[in-house]
Amino acid sequence: MKAVIHPSYFPSVSHFVALAHSQEWVLEQGDHFQKQTNRNRMYIYSPNGLQLLNIPVKHSIQPHQFIKEVRLETDFDWQKQHLKSLEAAYRSSPYFEYFEDYFAPIYTKKHTFLWDVIMETMAISCKCLGVPFTFTETDEYHRVITDGVDFRSLINGKKDANQWAPYTQVFDDKHGFISNLSIIDLLCNEGRHALQYLKEQPLPVLV
Repeated sequence: MKAVIHPSYFPSVSHFVALAHSQEWVLEQGDHFQKQTNRNRMYIYSPNGLQLLNIPVKHSIQPHQFIKEVRLETDFDWQKQHLKSLEAAYRSSPYFEYFEDYFAPIYTKKHTFLWDVIMETMAISCKCLGVPFTFTETDEYHRVITDGVDFRSLINGKKDANQWAPYTQVFDDKHGFISNLSIIDLLCNEGRHALQYLKEQPLPVLV
């Protein structure tokens, strides 16, 4: 199966369920940046429950800006905040120490464009899962995909209502199981079993 997806910041479990079932990955790069989507955000399980981590981006005077043109807002030290949040959320998880050195570089490098951060976090995620980050990119944006399965709607995290099989999470005794968080949550809690978990889930339901 060929899967067409929007790449995003440490993508959701839904994204990687789709990719785990696919032999060919196509990354959408011809679209415009849209606010309130997972392009520049991820959700983790903090001590207080669901937490949003958002990468600030510079506002453009152009009404529509291509995703590869979006620049990071450097006046705010989001990297320090996100790393501290990840440590608070997953330091006591079974596999955080194992993956910590994989995650750390994204929070020390100085990037200029959001796209570079997105692509690096996807590469890191694949490395942690033990799968090759092999892909092609779209040549231009097409509203309708005719030569693959269109999973691009998964980027709208608030509309992604997929519920995945429960696994043990650090704070589930306080807040219960929270489904479809960033792939970081699955990696830190399931470690080497994460890829098998993804393969065992059904394909995401699209909206």
